[in-house]
Amino acid sequence: MLSTRCALTYHPDAGGLAEATPASEPKARSFEPVAAKAYRMLEKMIVTLQLPPGATTTEGALIESLGLGRTPVREAIQRLAWEGLVEVRPRSGLAIAPLTRGDWVKVIDARLGVEVLLARSAARYAAGPMVAQFRNAALHMEKAVLSADAMAFLDADKLLDEALAETADNPYAARLAAPLQTHSRRFWFRYRGESDLARAAEQHVRLIRAILDRDEDGAGREAEALMRLLRRDAESIARP
Repeated sequence: MLSTRCALTYHPDAGGLAEATPASEPKARSFEPVAAKAYRMLEKMIVTLQLPPGATTTEGALIESLGLGRTPVREAIQRLAWEGLVEVRPRSGLAIAPLTRGDWVKVIDARLGVEVLLARSAARYAAGPMVAQFRNAALHMEKAVLSADAMAFLDADKLLDEALAETADNPYAARLAAPLQTHSRRFWFRYRGESDLARAAEQHVRLIRAILDRDEDGAGREAEALMRLLRRDAESIARP
């Protein structure tokens, strides 16, 4: 079990985690387009299995559930379909992508190279307001461990992924990584969740520390270690 604050607290003079702003969401979300909001809400419903794997639904049902307009919801659905999370079936509605145990390994293998690239680039460029976002991600992971809240951990993990994408200054790599990260979160929530919070948080925080230390090689190693950890989890559930 992760040892509460001692595993996550990092001295602020070293660029660390101890002093972070209380915000749990990126500032940009306060001004996000409605289509982006629809996407984020639907993505979370899929990741947390509120829209279960293999379930069918309709555009109208999602519009009613989200309380948003047809156009932004339709745009969100199109993006989710491109990412392989939803199948659009003409004249018969929408199908949520199934979860096939063996696919998690494939997702992690696809993530490995791009995650190392993003981590190294983030360590190179981490500065200014993005430092606070990395700190917030680590502190929210700590709170999720202490409260055994897997959904809160997913929110913190998403915050970290967004910080990596913005700080790395490589939109091509970020766009490649984002859907793979979403698929991976869904597998993790389904098969590991609260039983794996401490171990997952500890490795994520090692990555954040290396980024805040501006240690490119260290960040790359920690990103690779995180992928190895997730791959072991994926292999364990893939076995019959």
